[in-house]
Amino acid sequence: MLEKGVETDVPKTVDTNISTIEIALLIYPDCQLAAIYGLTDLFSLASSWAMALEGRAGETGIRISHWKMEGDTVSCIWDSHPGEPHALRYVIAPPSIVMPEKMQSMTPASQWLSAQHAEGVTVCSVCAGAFVLAETGLINGRRATTHWAFADRLSERFPGIDVAPDNMIIDDGDVITAGGILAWADLGLLLVEKLLGQTVMLETARFLIVDPPRASQARYKAFLPRFDHGDREVLQIQHQFHATPELQKSVGELADGVNLSERTLQRRFFRATKLKLTEYHQNVRIMKARQLLETTNGSIESIAWSVGYTDPAAFRKIFGRLTGTTPNVYRGDVRV
Repeated sequence: MLEKGVETDVPKTVDTNISTIEIALLIYPDCQLAAIYGLTDLFSLASSWAMALEGRAGETGIRISHWKMEGDTVSCIWDSHPGEPHALRYVIAPPSIVMPEKMQSMTPASQWLSAQHAEGVTVCSVCAGAFVLAETGLINGRRATTHWAFADRLSERFPGIDVAPDNMIIDDGDVITAGGILAWADLGLLLVEKLLGQTVMLETARFLIVDPPRASQARYKAFLPRFDHGDREVLQIQHQFHATPELQKSVGELADGVNLSERTLQRRFFRATKLKLTEYHQNVRIMKARQLLETTNGSIESIAWSVGYTDPAAFRKIFGRLTGTTPNVYRGDVRV
């Protein structure tokens, strides 16, 4: 029988004028402990800032507890307010340090998350923690995010989820999902803002020297082409694109080069790569352009030309669509 860890009594604090909000951090096999301890420190620091700003130093507004999945049970193994009855408001499933396909079944953790949600607790995930949350079924039919590199796997394993990999955080009220492996900081600051206000959130972010919660993963997203599909002709086209991104062949010329009809090539290419020919080629070109922006001082126009765009305006438009920013801003950000 899984321990729910949720009771209706609100724990008493030293000063009854201050409400204590409990945030539970879920430790499951192979989860990222850096996120567990980082969030613990972030929430503790935010509480200190909140009390200092209100002239009540030494008191805390956030209670942090650690809950560990061991075998078929989930139980509390650490508590910042030991001895007080639990009254969870939020539960966070952190990232995993192993790839999603190597994550073991998290049924006990997922059942525990479902039990908390049924008691009115807001459940949250970060990065591959979305796979643990997805086992609950709570995000079927909802938009949710995860690390951009895991989005396809999440969609394939849980087709009922509307996966939105460009979003850093999706706040759906009773369910909150965050993207990249370090997006626990974004999620933590979002919860600080919800619970303690924007001023405390900004002071916490400033002290930690991190940005306030970011909106998008797009500028961090890399193109990860698939080469393990086994279609020799499609692989030949892929290699052409990667070797010569400035390639200006038509679909007909590409098809003739591998002795296929245009329609057959387009159908097989999409089946193998999950992208249309033009979409794939654009992703390769923008990937190469990003590398040049990161490593050279070439002008935007010269970089656009080198990857096959004769119209700099068209290059900027496609670059913005695929990365969420402009070439100039991207170069400035990666060189800070």
